[in-house]
Amino acid sequence: MREKIDITKHKKIRKFKVGDLAVYPAHGVGRIEAIESRVVNDEKHDFYIMKVLENNMVIMIPIWNVESVRLRYVISKEEIPKVYDVIKQNRESLINNQTWNRRYREYMDKIKTGSIYDVAEVFRDLYFIKITKDLSFGERKLFDTATTLLISELSTAANTNEETIMSKIESLFDEPE
Repeated sequence: MREKIDITKHKKIRKFKVGDLAVYPAHGVGRIEAIESRVVNDEKHDFYIMKVLENNMVIMIPIWNVESVRLRYVISKEEIPKVYDVIKQNRESLINNQTWNRRYREYMDKIKTGSIYDVAEVFRDLYFIKITKDLSFGERKLFDTATTLLISELSTAANTNEETIMSKIESLFDEPE
């Protein structure tokens, strides 16, 4: 068995405990169900076992890989207004002259960052495009993904139900700028 290199000496690794809620980019909020050791390629590795709340999908995340997959904590309740601010800003500055496939690539890249603020931008932009014209099939799927990711994390952070958050978001579009 080869000796495992201890990368904890080189960089700070985000630590989670069993029961913690975390956000896995493009999949959403999940709960750390267990921390297990497994042997992979003759090396022992520790994994977070995370169950995504939305669909009960189970993801094994090597603890040493947490930063590169961008696993992070759910935002705090105090950060929610900042997300709402992102949704409310730059309403008229959408780049409607881009082709749908270029927008799709840019939006997919933002969703993959795992940042709630990037997801809020994708949601906002697609929401406004949807008002003026039909979204492509890919954009509709991205809009649904962004909506699910946004609502799931905000309702978790606010400790409320998803309907309440969706109503709040919809009311943001009615507010004057």
